Amino acid sequence: MNLEEAKKRVEELRKEIEEHNYKYYVLDNPVISDAEYDNLMRELEKLEKKFPELQSPTSPTQRVGGEPLPYFTTVEHPVPLLSLSNVYNEKEIRDFHRRVTAIVEPVQYVVEPKIDGLSVALTYVDGNFEIGATRGNGQVGEDITVNLKTVRTVPLKLRKQVRRLVVRGEAYMPKEDFLRLNKKREEEGLPPFANPRNAAAGSLRQLDPKIAAERSIQVIVYDVLAVEGENIVTHYEALEFLKEAGFKVDNNAKLCETIDEVIEYCEKWHERRHDLPYEIDGLVIKVNDVNVYEDLGTTAKAPRWATAYKFPAEQAVTTVKDIIVRVGRTGVLTPTAILEPVSLAGTTVSKATLHNQDIIDEKDIRIGDRVVVQKAGDIIPEVVEVKKEERTGTEKKYTIPSKCPECGSEVIRPEGEVAVRCTGDLVCPARLREGLIHFVARGAMDIEGLGPSMVDALIKNGLVEDIADIYYIKKEDLLKLERVAEKSANNLLQAIEESKRRPLSRLIFALGIRHVGSRAADILAQNFHSIDALMNATTEELVAIPEIGPKMAESIVKFFEQESNLKVIEKLQQAGVNMEEEPPREQGPKPLDGLKFVITGTLENYSRNEAKEAIENLGGKVTSSVSKSTDYVVVGENPGSKADKAREMGIEILNEEQFEEMLKIK
Repeated sequence: MNLEEAKKRVEELRKEIEEHNYKYYVLDNPVISDAEYDNLMRELEKLEKKFPELQSPTSPTQRVGGEPLPYFTTVEHPVPLLSLSNVYNEKEIRDFHRRVTAIVEPVQYVVEPKIDGLSVALTYVDGNFEIGATRGNGQVGEDITVNLKTVRTVPLKLRKQVRRLVVRGEAYMPKEDFLRLNKKREEEGLPPFANPRNAAAGSLRQLDPKIAAERSIQVIVYDVLAVEGENIVTHYEALEFLKEAGFKVDNNAKLCETIDEVIEYCEKWHERRHDLPYEIDGLVIKVNDVNVYEDLGTTAKAPRWATAYKFPAEQAVTTVKDIIVRVGRTGVLTPTAILEPVSLAGTTVSKATLHNQDIIDEKDIRIGDRVVVQKAGDIIPEVVEVKKEERTGTEKKYTIPSKCPECGSEVIRPEGEVAVRCTGDLVCPARLREGLIHFVARGAMDIEGLGPSMVDALIKNGLVEDIADIYYIKKEDLLKLERVAEKSANNLLQAIEESKRRPLSRLIFALGIRHVGSRAADILAQNFHSIDALMNATTEELVAIPEIGPKMAESIVKFFEQESNLKVIEKLQQAGVNMEEEPPREQGPKPLDGLKFVITGTLENYSRNEAKEAIENLGGKVTSSVSKSTDYVVVGENPGSKADKAREMGIEILNEEQFEEMLKIK
């Protein structure tokens, strides 16, 4: 394929992919499978890599996180992003109407849900997404263009040709994604986000765009701030224009002819708000005719032609019947209040997460207390306050137990964390399933045929109580399981037997020691050569090894201090699992000894870890930043600022083909 043919195909692919993005993310109406979509993206990525001159900042391939930003620069908004005045009841809505009709009459209004997220301004030049910024103080915001490019509902290229367009919208995190994110954070011992708004803002204000790309942020656009070449005379027309241009717009906006119709629509949303996939905290009421905005004017902070009707906070009073803890996948103990069931925000609430001991102590929540509860962001039931004046003296203080309620292992609170964790890594039943799945995975002991469904069957039938029990399963045990025939039983037993010979590094990784990934497991195996030596290592010996930090060292020592973990390792040893590794023989110099590499961008034939491992196997060292001591920078697709810095410093740059030549893998 020559350049002209490639250019034509690239344009076709970009148009087709953006059309599918629009149907999937904006219209919620996908027409092709994920696999078909992925094939289109892969074809485009390959063509852009083969013909770098065809790369474009508006290409769908640019919706991935690039290099971390050192800081956010500021952006001056071309039009001030005003806040809104608030009204809270029918009387105040009618007062707003009287102020409007004292200047303009007759009047239509548009009423639309007020999404509780992060306000953003998006600027397009010649139809291309140019700048995305936070509201900031209304005059100046932060430039978060790189992060907003990862949001699928932000079109990189408009579906209408417009010379210049500035729009305002709300970035938000859907309720289900918010719950998933908070669950993951609690399992990792991180403080949960208070509500979806904070989660969205925290995601888009990350200096690392990859984090923003990983989180399910969406943007709904609701206002045209400036436009060239279009004559928009009403707000309702503006919403239709935004739809045609390719933006996601809230379809619940309603055109109202009278103030009574406005009030009726606001009242309807008291209950309907919970049916939406995103959080709203009220409705926005806007005068429809944009030509009268200048006549109505603004105050210092807010327009007089619009206001926000805010929902009253939905709270209820109930009793804390008990406080229990649940043990998550990573061993985090999360306290939960068991409540006298109470109706709240359209559902019956009987539980409320208390997150951690600090929150229990700070709010002084006790078993038997009468408490005020509400849904944080209308999603997560939480205890707002304790009605201490109603205490009878029978209430009981609560402290998270010092022993895990699932396995009896010691509970610890690592320094600098709000979470407490069970230390029974290998025996805690609450952690058993995920621990088993990790143990048998490809990068660990690699036991083919022992997937999640088989793990579930083994646990359900009482065949495994810890990871070592895998090596004691008998054929007759497997044949009793549903849908397990003799051949599959034989294959699984053979795979289990073969896994006993895996290298020591695989076993260390498979044990699931906190903070120890596959690379750290390799380093530990190279330095200690046996599980026995590693078990007896001190914190000082561990931190003396490059790449093993204090937090990881402490985690390793604590893991091997647990009697329950030692018993599991002993069972593994008795089953014949390999526990040692021969020290490497003395070798001569390696081809890349003493050379320092930096890898940036996406390589086609290597993951970042695979490229790093290839360099290290030949004696080289990989660092994360470009400096005077860097010898080579390996550049893949979308390399970012590191490649620019290398050029400025005169450091030699290798493309993937040159890199492979150096490794002699070509």
